Amino acid sequence: MSITAEEKTRLVKEYATKDGDTGSPEVQVAILTSRISTLTEHFKTHKKDNHSRRGLLKLVAQRRKLLDYLKGKEEARYKDLIQRLGIRR
Repeated sequence: MSITAEEKTRLVKEYATKDGDTGSPEVQVAILTSRISTLTEHFKTHKKDNHSRRGLLKLVAQRRKLLDYLKGKEEARYKDLIQRLGIRR
C-alpha cells in the first residue's frame, strides 16, 4: 500500500523545483497522489478494509492542505501542478 523507493525517487526528480529538492509542495503532493492512487486500487478488491480507508482520507486531507497552501502562495505553480498530475478538471 505504500510506494517503492524507486517510484519515490522518480517523483522527486520529476517534480523537484531545484536540485536536491524533496520538501517542496510539488514533490509532496506528487508523492501523496501516488500513494492515494495505490490505495484506491487496493479498495477495488478489498471493499471492507475500513482501517486503510481512514488512512486514505487522511492522505487526501493532507494533499488538500498542501494544494491550498500552494494556491495561496503562487497560483501559477498550483495550476501547473494540478495539470501535470491530472487531479482536477
